[in-house]
Amino acid sequence: MQKRNKFKWEPFSNKQLKVMTWWCDNSPVKDYDGIIADGAVRSGKTVSMAISFVNWAMARFNETDFALCGKTVGSLRRNVVITLKQQLLSLNYEYEEKRTDNLIIISKGNVTNYFYVFGGKDESSQDLIQGMTLAGVLFDEVALMPESFVSQAEARCSVEGSKLWYNCNPKGPTHYFKTKYVDAIKDKNLLYLHFTMDDNLTLSEAVKERYRRMFTGVFYDRNILGLWVTAEGKIYFSFTKDNVIASADWYAKDGNGNYIHPLRKNISICTIGVDFGGNKSSTAFTCTAFTKGFAECVTVKERRIKNEIDPTQLEKEFVDFCRECRAEYTVLAAYCDSAEQVLIRGLRKAVMNEHIPIAINNARKGEIIDRIRFGLTMFAQHRFSIVSNCPETIQAYTDAVWDDKKEDVRLDDGTTNIDNLDSSEYSQEPYMKTMIDLTKKRG
Repeated sequence: MQKRNKFKWEPFSNKQLKVMTWWCDNSPVKDYDGIIADGAVRSGKTVSMAISFVNWAMARFNETDFALCGKTVGSLRRNVVITLKQQLLSLNYEYEEKRTDNLIIISKGNVTNYFYVFGGKDESSQDLIQGMTLAGVLFDEVALMPESFVSQAEARCSVEGSKLWYNCNPKGPTHYFKTKYVDAIKDKNLLYLHFTMDDNLTLSEAVKERYRRMFTGVFYDRNILGLWVTAEGKIYFSFTKDNVIASADWYAKDGNGNYIHPLRKNISICTIGVDFGGNKSSTAFTCTAFTKGFAECVTVKERRIKNEIDPTQLEKEFVDFCRECRAEYTVLAAYCDSAEQVLIRGLRKAVMNEHIPIAINNARKGEIIDRIRFGLTMFAQHRFSIVSNCPETIQAYTDAVWDDKKEDVRLDDGTTNIDNLDSSEYSQEPYMKTMIDLTKKRG
């Protein structure tokens, strides 16, 4: 059995206590088939849902299988399992984690149950859980999971007395979980609880204010207010003229040859993002500079090739851009659209032939909504700037709008410059998490 530091129990809010006791024999809502807890980030949903789920399972069943589901196994372990294991020890449970089997065996007295860990990141994930027989499922961040996975997991709960547990931060009002679950709680016989940060009694006002500053626009409405709202209109409303640095200021030097602009003096490393053209789209290169400690990032150079080009010309343009960037900055790597492996191999060969020491990597291409959130947050905090000699990138962020026909997707119909946005984000992605984490620590 593993040993970790025991969980430090803090006072629970009334809403958290309801989550933890709704299934008990003396509860007036014990006959519900499941529970939904949605609302703001850091509102105490997860910590109360997870331990309540386990307590219920151990009180009602023995030698039975259950499922803990997150968007990925990794995110579930970070967001749920680590804290849950500390809670278990504090309540005198014993557990054994078999990571290779994605299994946690929990015991207390003569009762032992089996909790399987699943990731539901895409449509194929439903195959992982198919065929199991379960007595209950906890869905952590269910709104990030495809409906097919959720439906398949629910169908596995054929044990008498089984119940379902869902928590999430809201998305758009047309999201399947809003229309088919939150709006249908009576039909599905589900208990619904809406959380705000005030429902987490462990958060100080200073911490709550810090989280309020982390989000803007639709992300504020969803993550702070806990509302199921539509993303519409202009995306980067937090991008203003204050986020643009005049080239004359950026390159200005004093009498001793030192750069005057404070960010210019503090540049640590740079990365290049590459979005390949095709199907009437442009090829775009973007160079992003990061200050020491990744406190800020700056778009310092760009190149957009609107005409269709062959691989040889692409390689020539890229080599030229790399040389231009390296003449002023320390450029470590380029991150390229992973959909074009042949072109990536060509760029890799081209820089090797020219003896340019830049690593050519696949772009991470994370969720677009996460990349958008990063940009909005950094603009609002004045930690993301663009030098004025990058007009294409400036215009791309200025013109970007939500697609009113798709949820949480940028309009990409040729009327706006998506190419420079993509290349900008590819260059930023390796350090997005670092910069977001720094926001959380700042207070």
